[in-house]
Amino acid sequence: MTARARRTETLADYPAHLPIQTRWMDNDVYGHVNNVVYYSWFDTAVNRFLIDAGVLDIARSEVIGLVVATECAYFAPVAFPDAIVAGLRVAHLGRSSVRYEIGLFRAGDPHPAAAGAFTHVYVDRPTTKPVALPEMLRALLETIARRETEPSDARDRHGGSLPSPGAPS
Repeated sequence: MTARARRTETLADYPAHLPIQTRWMDNDVYGHVNNVVYYSWFDTAVNRFLIDAGVLDIARSEVIGLVVATECAYFAPVAFPDAIVAGLRVAHLGRSSVRYEIGLFRAGDPHPAAAGAFTHVYVDRPTTKPVALPEMLRALLETIARRETEPSDARDRHGGSLPSPGAPS
């Protein structure tokens, strides 16, 4: 699904939620968060989820994800001091790659201010050659994977509650 087509989704369409606080320096001269900051939030949401779940140690993990593609569609402005919630899910889980989808929601707004995608190819750290996803990582990502026939409400997929990083679903 393209980022633009996700305009009417809600936070419930994303199984994992991570808070993000805007900063004064995120605003540009036009009085809203600059577009490049959104990509930083995507990176933060994905990596925070992986770190919190214990499948990524940014200093020592032998297998790391390198960003190979990103996209973002902007629907509504965000500005400091807005509080943001990043909704996160996996759209595609390959042998060595993962396509994450992220929705950025202002607190209290039912629809995303922006929606994007972020693709990691997982590689051996010293050689940067693609490798199969480690089993612990794959198992975690399967808990937030989008299913083609899934219900529109993520709570239906997880028995009424949303998983937090590291918690079994």
